[in-house]
Amino acid sequence: MNQLPVPGRDTVYVWTGRTAGDQRELARRLLRRAGGALLGRPEAEIGVGRAPGGRPEVYAAGGRTLPVSVSHAGGVVVVAARTGGPVGVDVERHRPLPATPLARRWYDPDEAAWLAARAEAGRELDFLRLWTAKEAVGKALGTGLRDGGLRRRMPAPDGGGGLLRPVPGCPGVRVGHPTGGAGLVLAVAVAGAAGPVEVALA
Repeated sequence: MNQLPVPGRDTVYVWTGRTAGDQRELARRLLRRAGGALLGRPEAEIGVGRAPGGRPEVYAAGGRTLPVSVSHAGGVVVVAARTGGPVGVDVERHRPLPATPLARRWYDPDEAAWLAARAEAGRELDFLRLWTAKEAVGKALGTGLRDGGLRRRMPAPDGGGGLLRPVPGCPGVRVGHPTGGAGLVLAVAVAGAAGPVEVALA
């Protein structure tokens, strides 16, 4: 990545890698790359570990840490990092699934009704956009899907874009769906945002 954080602009940086081998090793490489780019240190000086509670942690000498999040699905690993505060990421492969019954079981009733009214051809994709948004928001908040996370309302998916949108009822929390690549559904979320948040794919 040749781009460094722009002062005054809240940005989430996203790295995607593919492997037929060890996804954990690929995640460590991507986390070091994120740390090197955003902490301004050589990748060899970037440490990767686990914070209390199991969240991934990236750090450099002098105690500087970088908020990061990791997700993987079928050989794809995605890392998101943000210097401005907590971040979450989730990726899923687009696949056939019973979207309407699953939404009725797990989602907020208004979301389930919205999904049921959508064209059948795009329903699975919209279900996965809502699912990945919920996962990413849960990671950004540090709660996962506990305590009703699947019923937390998300903004209606808009098909993707470079700006994150506010999550209803969650001040400072934003989520969006940047382009994840063919066959992938990607969501990125942040907590503690004071204004617009952009996404940069590395």
